[in-house]
Amino acid sequence: MRADRLVSLVLLLRQRGRLTANTLARELEVSTRTVLRDIEVLSAAGVPVYAERGRHGGFALLPGFRTELTGLNHDETLALLTARSGRGEQVFGLRPALASAIRKVVDALPEGHLASASDAARRFLVDPETDLLSRRLVTEEVADTAMIEVRRAVLAGHKLRIHYAATDQAPQWRTVDPIGLVTVRDRGYLLATRSEDRTYRLSRVLAAEELPEAAQRPDRVDLDRVWRERSAQFLSDGDHITVLVRMDPVRREELLDTTLAVRAEEPDADGWLRLEVTFQDLRHAEWALWQLGTDAEALAPQSLRTSLRNRAAAIAARYEEAP
Repeated sequence: MRADRLVSLVLLLRQRGRLTANTLARELEVSTRTVLRDIEVLSAAGVPVYAERGRHGGFALLPGFRTELTGLNHDETLALLTARSGRGEQVFGLRPALASAIRKVVDALPEGHLASASDAARRFLVDPETDLLSRRLVTEEVADTAMIEVRRAVLAGHKLRIHYAATDQAPQWRTVDPIGLVTVRDRGYLLATRSEDRTYRLSRVLAAEELPEAAQRPDRVDLDRVWRERSAQFLSDGDHITVLVRMDPVRREELLDTTLAVRAEEPDADGWLRLEVTFQDLRHAEWALWQLGTDAEALAPQSLRTSLRNRAAAIAARYEEAP
């Protein structure tokens, strides 16, 4: 909404001083041309914003300018509440709203508190792009337009039409009754019903449309309970395989990134870990354990041990020969 963007633009200039049009465009996630138009609108409305030319130029407000612009809109409030429990605002398309809400909160701080709070915030870094092993942390991308429609339908209690690309299937349009949204390890899911319970991966929603009809769903929902029940159902369906693994704890997160679930975990006598984990099938388990090399050992089932041994033998035989 343009009014919210204008408020965010003013707050950015108040809190950070002179900023270039490119910087403002990046912060507000719009084009430079849009920023220039917004600057003109603010000037016409009497906001004392001015341009400084030159290499270090940009836009700034006259010193001392202050106005009450700190009321939170619906999405900003939702983003703040969602952020309490993790990184849901990132997965559910609320990141711009969260940034805008934080700017308003900061602007409402007394002058004496602002400097100390800003200095303290620089002492914390949450979820950087890479971990200690320089592995880039990847969050699944969901199209903004699709996410907005999904979120609206969930909150309004309306039916939802989604263009969904299931695994190994051509994308199809489906009409569902949305129940809620869940984020797990930076993966987002839509819980819905469509003649029966359904769980959809948000990254596979190519397009979405909120429909005017009311969704058939209970007025109140315990998402935590619903998620536990669907997780248990998922693990009991299909050809999933449970594997007992002994491994170096340093590689634990790598293994967890590839599993469907962790059923049990305990320390081993020599400082390693024993985990009981679930994979999609034998091929999936073999691939995941192979990535860990000698830092992990599959103790059961025997079929997995045999397939890993045969694979290792084939590799060893290949490298016995001169190139």
